[in-house]
Amino acid sequence: MVVGKSLVVGLVLAACAGLAPVAALAADPPAAAAPAAAASAPAGPVERISTDVFSQLSFISDPKLSPDGNLIAAKVALDGKTLIGVFDPATGKNKMLNPGKVVELNWFRWAGNDRILISLGQTVKLFGDEYWSTRLLVYDVSTQAQRFIGSKQEGLIGDDVLWVDPEGKTALLSYAQTIFDYPSVSLVDLATNKARELIRERDGVLKWIADDAGVVRAGLQFGGQSWKLLYRAKDGETFRTVVKADYDDDDAFYDVARIFRGSDEGYQKLLNEKTGRYALWRFNFATRKPGEMVFEAPGVDIDDFDTKPDSPDLWAAYYTTDRPRAHWFDAELAKVQEAIDKAVAGAVGDRAATIVSYSRDRNRMLVRLGGSNDPGRYYLFDQTDGVMQLFAQANEQLKPRMLALTRYTSYTTRDGLEVPAYLTLPPNRPAKALPLVIMPHGGPYGVRDDGTYDVEVQFLANRGYAVLQPEYRGSGGYGKTFSEKGEGQWGRAMQDDLDDGMDWLAKQGTIDPKRVCMVGSSYGGYAALWGAVRNPERYRCAASFAGVTDLKRQMKFWDGNASSSKDRTAWRKTIKGEDAKFDLTTVSPLYAVEQLKVPLLLVHGDEDQRVPYQQSKLYADALAKAGKQHEFVTLKGEGHGFSSNANLKLWLDKLDAFLAKNNPAG
Repeated sequence: MVVGKSLVVGLVLAACAGLAPVAALAADPPAAAAPAAAASAPAGPVERISTDVFSQLSFISDPKLSPDGNLIAAKVALDGKTLIGVFDPATGKNKMLNPGKVVELNWFRWAGNDRILISLGQTVKLFGDEYWSTRLLVYDVSTQAQRFIGSKQEGLIGDDVLWVDPEGKTALLSYAQTIFDYPSVSLVDLATNKARELIRERDGVLKWIADDAGVVRAGLQFGGQSWKLLYRAKDGETFRTVVKADYDDDDAFYDVARIFRGSDEGYQKLLNEKTGRYALWRFNFATRKPGEMVFEAPGVDIDDFDTKPDSPDLWAAYYTTDRPRAHWFDAELAKVQEAIDKAVAGAVGDRAATIVSYSRDRNRMLVRLGGSNDPGRYYLFDQTDGVMQLFAQANEQLKPRMLALTRYTSYTTRDGLEVPAYLTLPPNRPAKALPLVIMPHGGPYGVRDDGTYDVEVQFLANRGYAVLQPEYRGSGGYGKTFSEKGEGQWGRAMQDDLDDGMDWLAKQGTIDPKRVCMVGSSYGGYAALWGAVRNPERYRCAASFAGVTDLKRQMKFWDGNASSSKDRTAWRKTIKGEDAKFDLTTVSPLYAVEQLKVPLLLVHGDEDQRVPYQQSKLYADALAKAGKQHEFVTLKGEGHGFSSNANLKLWLDKLDAFLAKNNPAG
C-alpha cells in the first residue's frame, strides 16, 4: 500500500508514464465489439514471471470513502485473513478489524463518518442440514468497538439493511425474530443495539422496501403460485395489494428499485420488450406503471444505478460491455470523468479510469486505474486542488509491458447463438497453432467476466497459452433471451458453447485443437471436469478449483439456503429446465468416474462456505478407488477463493506443473 505520491490532473502523464488510452466512461461505447484477435505484443523475449510475483494478492480492495471524504475503508488481505482497514490519508494512520477466521466477509458500507456496517456469512447446521447464515456487525472507528446488531435468536438472514440515517445513528433492519418467523422491520440504535419494531411480520412477506427517508413503503409477499406487491404511500397508512402476478412476471423481484419520500414515483430496472434487455425506467409503485425509459446501455443490461443523497436526481447508471462502465447523469461528475480520462490517455495498454467512490459533496473521489494487463491502483482525487494522490497499488511488481492484452470478441455456436468472449494471446508468439486453455467463469447464472485484470489469465498467457473466456448462455448482463437460453442447460448446451469456442479458434488457425485443456473455479471448475468426461477427445486435461462434482448434492445445499419454497422452485427450474424429473446425476462428474480418460487436478479449500469441500473430496476418493489419474490438493483454512498469497501460489504452482506435464506450451 502506497500513500503520499501526488499527481495533478492534466499533468498526470509526467508522473504516471505508461498509462493507456481510456474511453470516457460518460460516453457510450459502440453497441458491440467486433470479433478480433488479441493485439500482438511488442517484439522481444517474454520474461517468465514467477508465481511468487503473480500470487501477490492486492493488499487493498473495494475501498470506500466516508461521507465527509476524510477516511477510507477497504478490504485488506493480510496473513491469510481478510480484514477491514480504515485509513486516514491526512495522517497516514490506519486501524484494522478482523471479523473472524471462519466467516466470509460479504459487504461493508459506511454509516455516518465514524461507523461501518459489515455483513458476515457462515454455513451453519440446523436439524442436520447446512444453511447459509448472515449477520450484521457494527464497527465504531474512533473507539474500535464492535458489536453484532439484531437478535441472538434471529433467523438466517441478518444483514438486510433497508436504510441508514445520514448521521449513522440508526438503521432499518429487516430480520426474522426466529428461524420459524417471517421478517419484521425494526429501527435499531447502532450504538446500543436497542430495537423498536416498526413493521410486524406478515405471512409470506420475505422482502421489505424503504424509501430514502427511512419509511417502509412496500413488501413482496410470496405464495404458492403467485406473488403480491404490498404498498403504501406514507407512514401510518395501511399496506394494500397493488399487484398480484405469476412468478413468470419479469418485474416480480424488484432487485434494483428506489422509492423516494413524499412520492409514489421512483426508478426501477425493467425489461425493454423491444430490445429484450433490462434498462432504467421511471416507475410508479402505486399503480405499477412504468414511465419513461431513462437509460438503456448499448447492447447489454444495466447493472445498477445511483441517485444523489436525499434527492431523486440520478447520478449514474452502471453497466458492463467490454469492461465496467458508467453513464453519468450528473454534469459535474461527467466533466470530472472526462478530465481524468484525458489526463491518463496516451500510452500502450488498455487502462481505464473509473470513479469507484465519492464523498457526499462529490469533492473527494476514489479513482481506480487499471486494465486487462494492469492489476491497477487507486488514487484519491480532491477537486479543490485538482490533485490525485496515489493511495494503493495492487501489485507493484507487475507492469503492463510484462503482460498480455485481452480483447473482447464473439463467436457463433452450433445453434446460431452469438456468444461474447474474452481472448488473451501469449505475448511475442505468432497467433498460430497455439496451445489453448478454456477458462469458463463461475456462477453460472447472472454472472459474467468483465475484461479487467485476471491473475490466472495473465499467468497462463505468460506461460505461452492462449486463454479463451466464453460468456456462455445464461451469463448475466446480455438480456432476457440470452439468460433464458441457459435454463436447463447445465452440462448440456452451456457446455456446447465452450466446445464451440474451441472450434472457432481452431478454424481460424489460432490454436492447435490437439492441445487444449480446460481450467476453472466454482461452476468453471465443474465445467472443466465435465468437459473432460463428456468430451475426452477434445481435452488433454482439466483443472478445477472449488468445483462442483455432484450436482444433486449441491442442489440440496442450495435448497437449504433458499429463503422460500418459491426460491427453491425457481432455482431448480433454472438448473433442470422444464423437465422437473431430470436426473442431475447424468451431468455430474462424480457419477461418471469410469468414463474419465484424461488427467485431472482438483484443488479445494477445506473451509469453503459456497461449494462444500466434500464436493472435491468425494470425487477424489472415487477417482482413487477407480485408479484414475488425478491429483487432489487441500488448501488448509481456505474458503471459496484465495485469502493468502501462499494458497494462491500453491494453486498456480500446481497448475503450472500440471499443464507443463499434460499440455506443454512448448
